[in-house]
Amino acid sequence: MLKRFHIAVLMTGLSTVLALVGGPFADAASPAPGLAHATFAGGCFWCMEGPFDRLPGVVSTTSGYTGGNVKKPSYEQVSSGMTGHAESVDVVYDPAKVTYAQLLEVFWHNVDPTDGGGQFCDRGNQYRTAIFYHDDEQRRLAEQSKEALEAAGTLKKKKIVTQIVPATEFYPAEDYHQDYATRNPLRYKYYRFNCGRDQRLKELWGEAPAH
Repeated sequence: MLKRFHIAVLMTGLSTVLALVGGPFADAASPAPGLAHATFAGGCFWCMEGPFDRLPGVVSTTSGYTGGNVKKPSYEQVSSGMTGHAESVDVVYDPAKVTYAQLLEVFWHNVDPTDGGGQFCDRGNQYRTAIFYHDDEQRRLAEQSKEALEAAGTLKKKKIVTQIVPATEFYPAEDYHQDYATRNPLRYKYYRFNCGRDQRLKELWGEAPAH
């Protein structure tokens, strides 16, 4: 967490200043007709945008905070672990082009669902894994996919601790967090390598996903 914070504060300029005082963002907007939301927490939100962005049918991804009890929290507040929020990514997708089941598949293969203390080098409840469902069908599919993973023995019979909970208000993160991997590729690669994310994903799933 501290490594990533130090990288983040290197970002300067007006957008960073605005972000730290509440930012130019409002709450996540409703998707356009024919589109849908999916919301996932998988540790560092920088690392969760790319896997979904590459999936045909995904319209956009937004890094942010959800699942907590403070309105419009800042990165510093969430990072303290005191607000109850998880770093999350909100995915807007076209159900006619990509299914929620496919989104779940991408989610599972980019996290360690057996780790209840955070993800990789980022520790704390704010880095927990979670599926925030938006309707009963998403809940059913999420629970079904979790049960299938446990039954398959892919994770060597370790218990999956990923939460499957109702979606609550989602707050977009500050501007400098959005599309961080593409806007700051060197800093992102440095962080990701030092966090051990790909090494652990390869242990769990057989190969590290593209990022």
